[in-house]
Amino acid sequence: MERIQFKTQIWTGADSLEELESISGRRIFVVTDPFMVKSGSLDKITDHLAEKNELDIFSDIQPDPPITKIVTGIEELQKFKATLLVAVGGGSAIDATKAMKFILKKMSKNETDLDLIAIPTTSGTGSEVTNFAVITNSDKGIKYPLVTDDILPKVALLDASLVESAPQNITVDTGMDVLTHCLEAYVSVNANDFSDALAEKAFQMVFTYLKRASDNGKDMEARQKMHDASCIAGMAFNMVNLGLNHGIAHAAGAQYHIPHGRLNTILMPHIIAYNADMSSGVMEKPNRAAVKYANLARLIGINVANPKIAVRNLINTIIQLRKRLNMPASFQEYGLDEQVFKSTKISVARAALKDRTTTANPRVPTQADVEAILEESF
Repeated sequence: MERIQFKTQIWTGADSLEELESISGRRIFVVTDPFMVKSGSLDKITDHLAEKNELDIFSDIQPDPPITKIVTGIEELQKFKATLLVAVGGGSAIDATKAMKFILKKMSKNETDLDLIAIPTTSGTGSEVTNFAVITNSDKGIKYPLVTDDILPKVALLDASLVESAPQNITVDTGMDVLTHCLEAYVSVNANDFSDALAEKAFQMVFTYLKRASDNGKDMEARQKMHDASCIAGMAFNMVNLGLNHGIAHAAGAQYHIPHGRLNTILMPHIIAYNADMSSGVMEKPNRAAVKYANLARLIGINVANPKIAVRNLINTIIQLRKRLNMPASFQEYGLDEQVFKSTKISVARAALKDRTTTANPRVPTQADVEAILEESF
């Protein structure tokens, strides 16, 4: 038996920010990053909240939020006596706020459990509807996934006007992260009919709208569709977990500081080939992952009877998309130093195997498997 539920209410589409004006009489602790404050972009949110509520802005957030920043945020929100959390930004701001919510609840022995409204300003992480968060121990260079329903936002607000000014590199990095979420949720060992439906839809949306959003950030239809696709993919993987692609990305990201979506995209063709066991030859009987990847391939017009040939064509199509989006094809092309890579490859592989997302991968990887994928990706 499976229990499937969607606890987060979603506000989406044009003018969804105006719904914030229904909130009144609250002490709202807003968590965001410095750019949102300096650019004035945060005003788009706070203008709808300031008249009827008391606000405190915490903007000491950086990529891969370290535990130290989360502790500082908890101290400040306690002083402010917050009654509501609002996270504004990319995955880092939302994940940091989730961690604050969780730790505060534990510290208070469940007496303080603040509602969270998540307002993404990138179209990629799906963090606004997931029970996942990733925090970093900077001293050890380790990322820790936090997985609990205690951190699910009460509301996810999806307004494409907040991503209209996102630069091309952020647009494609986050957009390809959505694609990774679709692929991994679809072949997860926990996949079900509901997660498959969501992953299939978001997968099609990425191939239809990501290039458009990359070419023209003012294309608001493409922006809103990618914003929605990010959320839909988040709903899919929140049900069934992810896989080795993210397991390696979490471990390698903590070491190499390559943007998460870019790192996922470098790994993606090699992960698909590994999961589909392409090394055994295209004429061999396809495994479950290969059959499912072939299903996705058909959704974007790759109509080949042999599932493994369909997978090969899917991999090539993803490589072509990556090239059209001006993304690096390898760690080396990104600029990673070879000596740094060689000295950390073993530890990165070990950390990837321990990552909670890896547990849902359709093939059970060994240390040697992960090291081989890293070598291929370099």
